[in-house]
Amino acid sequence: MLNQGKLTVVGAGPGAVDLITLRGIRTLQSADVVLYDALVDADLLEYASGAEHIFVGKRKGCYHYQQAQINELIVQRARQGLHVVRLKGGDPFVFGRGAEEMEYAAERGIETVNVPGITSAISVPANQNIPVTKRGASESFWVITGTTKEHKIPSDVALAAKSSATVVILMGMSKLNEIMQLFQSEGKAETPVAIIQEGTTINEKIGIGTVATIEAKVREQQLSNPAIIVIGEVVGHRNRIVQITKEFAEVESNQSSRS
Repeated sequence: MLNQGKLTVVGAGPGAVDLITLRGIRTLQSADVVLYDALVDADLLEYASGAEHIFVGKRKGCYHYQQAQINELIVQRARQGLHVVRLKGGDPFVFGRGAEEMEYAAERGIETVNVPGITSAISVPANQNIPVTKRGASESFWVITGTTKEHKIPSDVALAAKSSATVVILMGMSKLNEIMQLFQSEGKAETPVAIIQEGTTINEKIGIGTVATIEAKVREQQLSNPAIIVIGEVVGHRNRIVQITKEFAEVESNQSSRS
């Protein structure tokens, strides 16, 4: 029989507070306990002002809680009859370990619910006018983690480098050199690359280059985690929009000056 308490795993979206879903907000408002990650904007906790707030995030290998401790904390609070909200950046089911936490709780008789979030893999590039697909440029896209639990590059990166698809890599900055070498070995030195740091937030930074030049851009602009790597011809769409906007403004300006 299920316990009285409940776990709801909520996706907080890519970074900006207003990119969480309405369902996510309503869930926070009903929370008794919120366990939140490092990539979650703490302003979202205002929607759960009466709840207990527990930071369980990690940055650069610094853990406040190990995963096993987080799992136990969820079960402990839920067994007290509380509604536990696990607030995660992006979407909990895209490299967010949301499925693992739900499974752990369900196996111990806890009711579990998932509230999807806007994944950073698509929304962060979109916020910079970079689509992951575009007719004539890319008919598909890969979303890959940059580092496995063994701290190695996933074998899928090498497979993706052989394709014509857009490749979006999360948590890959520490392996940037190795990733770019894989793409260079496939003859893609001139393929456009964008690296977007802290996407959709006020601290957002972007570096644009090619497979051959992006590492120099990273050093020049001092880009670092948390960041998303986008590799593919779709990166050029951003500059195309800027160019079109500029040309349109020039035409209007010339027309005004002749009036």
